[in-house]
Amino acid sequence: MAYDDAKMSYTNTFIQVSADCPVEMGIVPAMKKESKTAHLIQYELLSQNPYSFTQGELIYQVHVQHKQIPPDEIEAGGEEIREALFAKSHPCLRASMLPKKYGWGVHYNDEGKIAIYPVESEAYQQFIEAGSQGTEGPKLLFAMRNSRG
Repeated sequence: MAYDDAKMSYTNTFIQVSADCPVEMGIVPAMKKESKTAHLIQYELLSQNPYSFTQGELIYQVHVQHKQIPPDEIEAGGEEIREALFAKSHPCLRASMLPKKYGWGVHYNDEGKIAIYPVESEAYQQFIEAGSQGTEGPKLLFAMRNSRG
């Protein structure tokens, strides 16, 4: 079963940091051991390439980088890698550590392409204000909480 980005991604939506986010500023996720964590890869891709990836494209890029799949292997079997990856479901960015723990708001534009904004930024506040004013602004959602409560 192929991944349908249109069904699995938001459009014109802003994901606010979770209500129990432990930081007041957007921080860069730290590396663990010798390899990058999935949320560090998400951060790098989204901060360096705003509005370049849909959710499905981001999940795929994070996967191949996190698993350190060589470029020649991707070129030879990219479609099989993609099919195997999307044979199971994946959480949306509301469950990502970027808005839950590291203080990054996530914006999906009208095409479902994604960019991140630090919670302390003027742009973050503008998304909140625009979304609060009704139909013109983005739909506002909160990231999932870190703990039940």
